[in-house]
Amino acid sequence: MASPDDGTEDADDTPAETTDAETTDDERATEKRIVTAGDREWSTTERGEHAFRRKQLGEAAGSERLGCSLYEVPPGKEAWPYHWHAGNEEALYVLSGEATLRTPDGETTVSAGDYAAFPAGEEGAHALRNDGDEPVRYLAVSTMRDPDVTRYPDSDKVGVFAGAPPGGDSDERDISGYFPADATVDYWEDEMSEDGE
Repeated sequence: MASPDDGTEDADDTPAETTDAETTDDERATEKRIVTAGDREWSTTERGEHAFRRKQLGEAAGSERLGCSLYEVPPGKEAWPYHWHAGNEEALYVLSGEATLRTPDGETTVSAGDYAAFPAGEEGAHALRNDGDEPVRYLAVSTMRDPDVTRYPDSDKVGVFAGAPPGGDSDERDISGYFPADATVDYWEDEMSEDGE
């Protein structure tokens, strides 16, 4: 029989099974960091010309400052509307299929193996449209900075997120909403009494 100090086992000894109760903290942490996409459920969004299925992987794996989702966009549909983030950077990596990527530089075709980065700010505006006959799958990655403001140039609106960033848990948000870009009021409006004080 092997001694407990030499790290070897006798051929007749079988390792003891580990129960859930005996799983170490390190093993639990490792399990949470590894997510299998096939084990995650798809969420589905369908709004007119926009349609996609999504599996949020980053949060499920315990990411705190980096978001990652698997997307599938059906033929003839666009994922999110054309937009950019003031506080977050995004990127995508095409896994399969072919799509049209719109950026401030125009439209270009992306296909399996292509990676595109979208920095925070107007130069990072983007939208992905599937003009092909097959679904397109891609990974979308983003920083998860909070608060964030999004801008939608085609519809001239802004989105505001505080408490949880876009893609984060909406139940944790203190403030969120979408507004016309020109919906501004004077800072002091409704802040003074009727007599001006």
